[in-house]
Amino acid sequence: MRSGADSRPEQAATSGPLRIDIVTIFPRMLKGFLEESIMKRAARSGAVSFRVVDLRAFTTDRHRTTDDRPYGGGPGMVMKPEPLFAAVESLLTPEARVILLTPQGRRLDQALAKDLSGAAHLILVCGHYEGVDERVRVHLVTDEISIGDYVLTSGTLAAAVLADAVVRLRPGVLGAAGAAESDSFSSGLLEYPQYTRPPVFRGWAVPEVLLSGNHSAIERWRREQARRRTELRRPDLLSRGRNHDLERDRGRGQ
Repeated sequence: MRSGADSRPEQAATSGPLRIDIVTIFPRMLKGFLEESIMKRAARSGAVSFRVVDLRAFTTDRHRTTDDRPYGGGPGMVMKPEPLFAAVESLLTPEARVILLTPQGRRLDQALAKDLSGAAHLILVCGHYEGVDERVRVHLVTDEISIGDYVLTSGTLAAAVLADAVVRLRPGVLGAAGAAESDSFSSGLLEYPQYTRPPVFRGWAVPEVLLSGNHSAIERWRREQARRRTELRRPDLLSRGRNHDLERDRGRGQ
């Protein structure tokens, strides 16, 4: 039986590489994504290993059928249980979390990505069409995750988003120590404004504090800018009570 993601305790990062298996009927959609940028470097460094599994390889008919009409009628097609069970069970390890990408799942956020980044093995099941047979959700899947309140034509795209959000949080993947900690949502705030050279562009100057070399002043400026940006653009984040920096600054009268 499944156990939902909401019931799982947050995991500490494992010391070994993260294994990610992606089960999809469109494996070529992932080729470019996994062979570029951070995903490619993470795999080369040994921080993560990827395997893309073609679900059609686990069908038993000559047409390689992965879907069928829904019982009870209705539009669209439903993914069959037999190939999904066969594919996932061929990949299972004792520590595997089997994740179904579905609009009905828990919404992906930074806290969930951090939790998943501490796993040893993730199996991402890409839904398609009208969804999957309910027996897959009840008896095979351990987690159901949605990347947002909208519908995609392919769960493969959602799997790529989830993999990216998780892999970049693995130790050493981003290179600079602490790089991920300053990301938007990591502290409950949106990220502060960023600037680089030149110091003046078309008459628009970089804030003087960033050129001052005063690291404590820079940190205060960044914290205040992050707070203002969050209050303006995403006040709902502040209402969740997750932002310790905000409470600390208000206590100091800043």
